[in-house]
Amino acid sequence: MTATDPDAAPTARPGAHPRPAGPPAQPRDDAPSEAGPPARPRDDAPSGAGPPARPRDEATSGAGTAVQPGGGGRSLADRQAELVAALTSGGPVPEGFDARLVDVARVALLRKRAGEVARHWPSLAAAFGRGWTAEFARWAATRPTRGSLRDGWDLARDLAARAALAPSAAAELAAREAELRYDGAQAPRVRRAPAVGRAAGSIALQIAGRVRVLRRG
Repeated sequence: MTATDPDAAPTARPGAHPRPAGPPAQPRDDAPSEAGPPARPRDDAPSGAGPPARPRDEATSGAGTAVQPGGGGRSLADRQAELVAALTSGGPVPEGFDARLVDVARVALLRKRAGEVARHWPSLAAAFGRGWTAEFARWAATRPTRGSLRDGWDLARDLAARAALAPSAAAELAAREAELRYDGAQAPRVRRAPAVGRAAGSIALQIAGRVRVLRRG
């Protein structure tokens, strides 16, 4: 007997034909690869740059002031100031506002002002009777309010200068002139010393805060 080497490759038997190695094995479709399938993008995953910015209804200028569409490049504050001027002093209606509605609001504000002035100047308002609101509206249409006391005072002085102030309203104005000091620019102030007030022929005397009409025009 001969000893066999365990590490030696087996030899083919005499007369045996070698079997072909065959084609290489094809990879299976369902076999996972080492790196795995490519990740599917998620619909709700945020991108690096974030979602696209939504367009704003208001553009902003370089200084950060809001600019309204249709405002001709003017800021919101500018257009609001123009609207206030249109309502209180007869200014033009700003672009983008309904002129009819602005006029309705303007008339309502003038009517309200007339009522407030009448409470401070009852004789002045009574002198015009039912025409008071219309008379005041004509005068105040282009004059912004400076307060109902000063509005009535300015109107009474204007009427007196045109010799159109009724005697009862003239007595009321004379009494007010004696009681308060009003230069037409600053707010009225109480007179501390005795004073005489005159208006359209009426004369009033004020002593120690008490006023007495001496003559009616």
